Amino acid sequence: MLDFIGEADEAEIEKFLALSVNYIGIHISIDEQMRGEKGGDLLDKLVGRTNIPVVIAGGINSETAASYASRGAGTVIVGGAITKAKDPEAETKKIKKALQENTSIASEYFVRVDEKNIKSVLGKVSSANMSDALHRGLPLKGIKAVTSGKHMAGRAMTVRTSPGDWAKPVEAIDLASKGDILVIDAGGGAPAVWGELATHSALQKGLGGIVIHGAVRDTPDIKKMDLPVFSSEITPQAGEPKGFGEIGVPIVISGVRIKTGDWIIGDDDGVVVIPKEKAAEFTNRAMDVLERENRIREEIKEGSTLASVAQLLMWEKQK
Repeated sequence: MLDFIGEADEAEIEKFLALSVNYIGIHISIDEQMRGEKGGDLLDKLVGRTNIPVVIAGGINSETAASYASRGAGTVIVGGAITKAKDPEAETKKIKKALQENTSIASEYFVRVDEKNIKSVLGKVSSANMSDALHRGLPLKGIKAVTSGKHMAGRAMTVRTSPGDWAKPVEAIDLASKGDILVIDAGGGAPAVWGELATHSALQKGLGGIVIHGAVRDTPDIKKMDLPVFSSEITPQAGEPKGFGEIGVPIVISGVRIKTGDWIIGDDDGVVVIPKEKAAEFTNRAMDVLERENRIREEIKEGSTLASVAQLLMWEKQK
């Protein structure tokens, strides 16, 4: 079999089509899958140029398997959607049914996103999953959930102000779009730049959450509201609206650079920033982390141990 893994240059591919091989393989690599690439365009081109059976593999699930077959793939290979499934046998049957009936069957996991539908997956993964996807990426140090038990994911709108100056944070509510998360650098200390009334205003605008490198007050009331709020400090002391600062400019919190348009994910473990330039890739990698953890959890439930599943003994010094 001639495997075109990682090759998309048509001129290079054309050179190999005259070779005497039994199969031509389209293999979407892990890195390509994480970027949301699916290989369909290459499949269409190869099927139209050669009579050699085409095999496709990489990132295929019950939603996409039938579409590849109907577009001319002679063999569809499914790997991770089965091996990482909570119930591999049930997932195999679902994929087989999709192929037999030439239909798409919805899959909760094993779905890879592009820039258009990032939020659908960010709603499923945790800040811990995302930190792993970012190669143990650092959270915003010292920023903790005021409203525990809530999960947030959305695009950042940045605000820079000084301790206690709540003018720009409140102005930013009116400028933000529905679902945005305000990320406010208020110098990390008191007085407060956020409180109950600002939270009410943010809820009315439909914002997705608030992150403050600084102080918040009125927390007993805020905890009763349905808006995730994170801060580095809590105080009863109010600030004053002086009007200094900027909205929409890059800010740096605990060494992490944040720009308007970056993606933010937060829960009780903390807040993680996802650079907008690679948001789709890291979102897909976070989902891959979650899928693997789901499979490990099921193996533990079936009687195995974490040490065994993780093959820890292979790292032990041999005597």
